[in-house]
Amino acid sequence: MNIKIQQLAQRFEELAPLAQVRRPSRGWIRAVRETLGMTTRQFAERLGIKQPSLVELEKSEAAGNITVKSLERAAEALGCRFVYALVPAKPLTDTIEERALQLARRKLAAVEQTMRLEDQEVRSKTGQKEAERRLVAELLRRPARLWDEP
Repeated sequence: MNIKIQQLAQRFEELAPLAQVRRPSRGWIRAVRETLGMTTRQFAERLGIKQPSLVELEKSEAAGNITVKSLERAAEALGCRFVYALVPAKPLTDTIEERALQLARRKLAAVEQTMRLEDQEVRSKTGQKEAERRLVAELLRRPARLWDEP
């Protein structure tokens, strides 16, 4: 595994517990604002916007239509730190290896079909697995190529 993947994997391990955290149904902005005992008028003033705009801001977060910039501004005004992260559902190395295996199987299936059409012998299961293993290893040497095909 290359060093870049190892470093990122380590950071993702630290973030893994955050993947279980769910946004409150009415959004983090409103949840924090209400917990602080701040009214929409007070918070709107802190943000330098009108109260109706704040209500729309909170609604847009709850609906998932808010911008990162707006979340950053709101967090700062609430005395919070905005954290943005993508946390993989499984290790990136697994995703890369699964993709390589998927492509290898697709390529080998095409070769086998051609061999059948040409009335040539199809490899044994052991031979197929070995060819699959070698092709996966070859694909993993240049992982950027894994994503060229849909």
